[in-house]
Amino acid sequence: MAFTTRVLRFRLKDKHAKLLRELACEVNLVWNFVNELSMKVWERERRFLSGYDFHPFTKGAGKAGSKLHSQTIQAIGEEYAVRRKQACKMKLRWRVSSGARRSLGWIPFKASAIRLRNGQVVFADTALSLWDSYGLSQYEIGAGNFSEDARGRWYFNTTVRIEKTSKPATGGFERSVGIDLGLKEFAATSDARVITLNRHYRKLEKELAKAQRARKKARVRALHAKIKNSRKDQLHKLSTALVKEYGAIFIGNVNASALARTRMAKSVLDAGWSLFRTMLQYKSDCAGVWFDEVNEAYTTQTCSCCKRRTGPKGLQDLGIREWACLECGAYHHRDINAAVNILAAGRRRLAVGIPVLPAPCAAAVG
Repeated sequence: MAFTTRVLRFRLKDKHAKLLRELACEVNLVWNFVNELSMKVWERERRFLSGYDFHPFTKGAGKAGSKLHSQTIQAIGEEYAVRRKQACKMKLRWRVSSGARRSLGWIPFKASAIRLRNGQVVFADTALSLWDSYGLSQYEIGAGNFSEDARGRWYFNTTVRIEKTSKPATGGFERSVGIDLGLKEFAATSDARVITLNRHYRKLEKELAKAQRARKKARVRALHAKIKNSRKDQLHKLSTALVKEYGAIFIGNVNASALARTRMAKSVLDAGWSLFRTMLQYKSDCAGVWFDEVNEAYTTQTCSCCKRRTGPKGLQDLGIREWACLECGAYHHRDINAAVNILAAGRRRLAVGIPVLPAPCAAAVG
């Protein structure tokens, strides 16, 4: 039986915010300590400390008056080492506990530092109440963290193990689909569906600008949270529906981060392409659905019937939504044609498959 890891997020009751902020301040102190220590070791010895190298330097912090669990203090050092390596920097930003640029609260923990009791999470000898929307008691709690959002609300995030559904054989798909992401319409599928979603940022843009001009910071944070939650809700519903309907999903690898640095930044970020692909990936993995991102280069220009590049090209042809192939005469919807080409590319990759290493011969074994 195969298992996969999933992260569950629970909202904590607001009455625990004061305690969690105090613990977050201590987390910031430990973070800043290992940050400075890492820099000093680099200057003196020209080497970086790993997460485990920090343990001797933070040992005994709990006995010195810290309310943090010793496992939590170790988790801070290990997380710092991972983030520093990802950022490719010698030193990361300081975590600030107060002031205008206060860092949002964050408290990591290991599985041994937390337990369940009567529907509450016990951490640092304190029972924390939460809204349990997943039935947490049926899972084995793993490592995770407590995190604070911009509005001061706290969340309990934990990893759990769930049973993984095995994927079908490559020839046993009931239905497969190619998806082309866009800005005018959110997406088009290879079975000739055009999916339109609400643009939540555009919908509240004027109200948000009004609150920003009036310097109503609480209102601005609330509007941003509303936009974010509404976007996530509709993307969750769409991704869940697609995973339930299809046995294989192939999507174009459009570079959202690059487009977010252009004039189209607001529209790209409002669409949430990267979040949508992430949702499709982990939901497909749990449901046993094949998911793959394929190269979408020339999928718009290539006719899905004769494979000739007779379609609209360049920035000057972005407004052309429908076109007829000059070679075979087939009439195409721009995005649906791209989705059909994405599906064909995905099927070709599945047909090739993953090469199997040859078994060692008896002479080699002997």
